Amino acid sequence: MACRENLETHLRHRGVAYDIQHHEAVLTAHKVAASEHVAGKTPARVVMVFAGDDLKMLVMPSHFRVDLEATRAALGGRDVRLAAESEFAPFFPDCEPGAMPPFGNLYGIPVFAERALAENEQIVFQLGTHTETMSIPYREFVRLARPTLARLGFVPGTSPRPPEEGNDRHGHPRSGLDG
Repeated sequence: MACRENLETHLRHRGVAYDIQHHEAVLTAHKVAASEHVAGKTPARVVMVFAGDDLKMLVMPSHFRVDLEATRAALGGRDVRLAAESEFAPFFPDCEPGAMPPFGNLYGIPVFAERALAENEQIVFQLGTHTETMSIPYREFVRLARPTLARLGFVPGTSPRPPEEGNDRHGHPRSGLDG
């Protein structure tokens, strides 16, 4: 698709080294990680949300889930909801539905990235299809996509928010027996 060619041209003109990986068709970033034998936290996934009437792109590690309250705070307190594929697909005409790269800025869409992505030297993402991914240095992603960095999600099985005083890490009130 044209998405790959457009992104390769964009990166070449900016002197960014990249690698392209091919794999069987997969529909989730977690399955991309499994098919390419990379750590589950390395691939990034794109989640589209509406803040009010404005479409926004969230980029987070594949094993994270969106925390709508944290995302609402990062987006200035506006009402936030997940966007349906039918609502955002028209904004990415050169990509297969749901396979857009994390460069919303190239499509006029603001990008917000989960802070935890910075723990990786490389970012791996879908390249407009469900059979190709691209990897680039994380610092280059930040330089080119210019995302707002914020806490947007959490790892399932952990508390979505930091513990409040008097609560354990799961958000439960501490008893006097907790020490």
